[in-house]
Amino acid sequence: MEFGLMFEMPQEMGLIAIAVRQTQGKGRGPNAWLSPVGCALSTVLVSIPLRSQLGQRIPFVQHLMSLAAVEAVRSIPEYQDINLRVKWPNDIYYSDLMKIGGVLVNSTLMGETFYILIGCGFNVTNSNPTICINDLVTEYNKQHNAALKPLRADYLIARTVTVLETLIHTFQDKGPNGVLPLYYKYWIHSGQQVRLGSAEGPKVSIVGLDDSGFLQVHQEGGEVVTVHPDGNSFDMLRNLILPKRR
Repeated sequence: MEFGLMFEMPQEMGLIAIAVRQTQGKGRGPNAWLSPVGCALSTVLVSIPLRSQLGQRIPFVQHLMSLAAVEAVRSIPEYQDINLRVKWPNDIYYSDLMKIGGVLVNSTLMGETFYILIGCGFNVTNSNPTICINDLVTEYNKQHNAALKPLRADYLIARTVTVLETLIHTFQDKGPNGVLPLYYKYWIHSGQQVRLGSAEGPKVSIVGLDDSGFLQVHQEGGEVVTVHPDGNSFDMLRNLILPKRR
């Protein structure tokens, strides 16, 4: 999305870019973000006043977007048991087993307003390279003798943006406590024990998110430590929180 354009848009006007395939996308740090046909791919522009609940807690934006993508599916009647989850800090998962999508946020502060580009992509109809939402629907139908219909990428993009708008309004009105119960309902880390830094690092228990949207972990000695997403990543396979490679 063209950065210059977003500063010319009236704040009350929405702007979204949608792609069918992505070959030159940018992920976190040096990572590339490549997406085949079948993914729901979008970048949406959101304007957030600096002196607002969310404007003072911008790290929550990525959590709201990943939550919106999960809720967009699980709030559809009869699809509530499709096992999509959120993984800290910005991933969408099938259970705690496999990544199915992710979120990338870029923000620019101009005067008293944050202009935020939220990129989101998740697999809807493409079974490769990992698994997709319609694979989960098919498996659910087999296990429960159900007849849920496959979902479309464009439909889920529309639902995700609508849910995101609702979550932002709720956050601006009630702060973190307005959205955290739903976030914790879907996240995969409740009670999880991990190690910080390396396989020999201190063992900690995940507590939740603090008031700024950062991860809180409880060390064995009793101290609660805050972990920032910009400097760390979560390695699910090794159960580690690692410094992010630059």
